[in-house]
Amino acid sequence: MSEPSMTESQTTERGTSSTAASAPADLPAPRGGPAAGPAVAIRGLGKRFGDVIAVKGIDLDVPRGSFFGLVGPNGAGKTTTLSMVTGLLRPTVGQAFVLGHDVWADPVAAKRLLGILPDGLRTFDRLTGLQLITYSGLLRGMPRELAAERATELVNALGLASAQGKLVVDYSAGMTKKVTLASALIHGPRVLVLDEPFEAVDPVSSATIRSILADFVGSGGTVILSSHVMDLVERICSHVAVIADGRVLAHGGIEEVREGQSLEQRFVSLVGGTTQVEGLSWLRTSSD
Repeated sequence: MSEPSMTESQTTERGTSSTAASAPADLPAPRGGPAAGPAVAIRGLGKRFGDVIAVKGIDLDVPRGSFFGLVGPNGAGKTTTLSMVTGLLRPTVGQAFVLGHDVWADPVAAKRLLGILPDGLRTFDRLTGLQLITYSGLLRGMPRELAAERATELVNALGLASAQGKLVVDYSAGMTKKVTLASALIHGPRVLVLDEPFEAVDPVSSATIRSILADFVGSGGTVILSSHVMDLVERICSHVAVIADGRVLAHGGIEEVREGQSLEQRFVSLVGGTTQVEGLSWLRTSSD
């Protein structure tokens, strides 16, 4: 049985594509292959779950060497989009390319270039932190000695040295986030895709992670992160895309998308809704 078609067209704002996701076979790959073009190119990407269309034909380019933020309200389609881009969820229609490699036509080549931190990742939590990171390297085909060496460097860099011998099941949420980030980094990817990487992470660890990611981008790598924290995205990202209802509403350089407002103000104006709270008068009535 053929996949259902998706014919919703997109409203264009600041370069957002108006191409529907009904003909993925007609969408061209980025010109120049792996040596040219964006780090990640999304062409007519869409996903249907039964009668619900979660992602409605997204076109988006992530420039090489950028720190790219993906923001949107809950249920906007951010996680679904990232899952399709990284090969974790097969799209209904459309294509995704990583450094010129089609994620679904050539998954081995594409995934070799990716480091992924999915939201709510289940892991082998009966291993110690050091074992888990090392094992992630072995799964990537790294020699054992190299995987062990890099795992030790990563636990030290991320402040996990004192807990490297503890089972991951006994880690706090923030420590688990750091050990899974280390697992995404160990093979030296060129593109990092991180879903809420700073969630449940303390301020000191957050600063350490930001420093590591900044060095990664400074060396030519590309980071794509999804976050609900507008201030964080505004401070650390060079580019941003605003997604709502499965569509890209705006994308580009952070200053271009902000249009002189804070990112949060711009986000609210694009997505809609209200920031005014009505009722709840009983909360404003003091009583002794």
